[in-house]
Amino acid sequence: MPVYCWIIIVTFISGVLGTGLGGLIGSIAKRDSSKVVSLFLSFAGGVMLSIVCFDLIADAIKPSGEDSLSYLFLTIAGLIIGYLTVYALNRLIDQNTNHEVKHIDKSHPETADDLNELIHSDHYSHHRETGNWREMFVAGVIMACAIALHNLPEGMVIGVSYSGAVNVMDRAGLVMAIVIGLHNIPEGMAVSVPLISGGMPKLRAVLVTALSGAPTIIGALIGYALGELGPVALCLALSFAAGAMIYVVFGELIPEAILMWRSKKPAFAILIGMIVGLIVIYI
Repeated sequence: MPVYCWIIIVTFISGVLGTGLGGLIGSIAKRDSSKVVSLFLSFAGGVMLSIVCFDLIADAIKPSGEDSLSYLFLTIAGLIIGYLTVYALNRLIDQNTNHEVKHIDKSHPETADDLNELIHSDHYSHHRETGNWREMFVAGVIMACAIALHNLPEGMVIGVSYSGAVNVMDRAGLVMAIVIGLHNIPEGMAVSVPLISGGMPKLRAVLVTALSGAPTIIGALIGYALGELGPVALCLALSFAAGAMIYVVFGELIPEAILMWRSKKPAFAILIGMIVGLIVIYI
């Protein structure tokens, strides 16, 4: 089987099925399960931090196995570009949704102060209440784009991990796919719970949640193609994905976790996640 076909299969399982499983769990969980989801999100954030700091950035600096100052500066540039790209896309979505929801005005901070705002289910709920199906459809599309946005760089991580692989069972690629798949489960829970609470039917909420993982496949193919172009492209692809994931962790996962449970315990879950990530990477 060609490597790219295997990548599609692996990322479908990791991205779509992993996120969809989380959405399914969220749909049957009790509404007061926010504390559990918060801990899972914090744990997932810790795992992703380990991948970024101890795997992606380390490999980006030494894409050919040798030290080079030029790769260090390329890595820094890739980190910045990846972070700013996801930040800009998120801000673009915010500017086209938040102003339509009445309770958000100039007196509110620019950052979201509620879990529903982070994934824009408040925007969907607002149009659902008005009864305008065309506006609700547009709001649903925007919401789906918002929750799917961070899956693209996650897919790139899997794709670049398969760069240079001699067979489809390459350990590095499989480890990344498994870790990201596990991390997608609590993310799916965090997406489906507010959607259902906002009035979306459970089946539709699970479907939307699962489809939000589809960009993982696209990102994986892009990451694999870039990684095959040579060490410079591999360095940029790894660092771009790392920068994007840094924004996802600190701009989405951890804020979601804190908003769901204002406690010190999510911080401990982050530490456990980082330890698990280290074990998975180095064992």
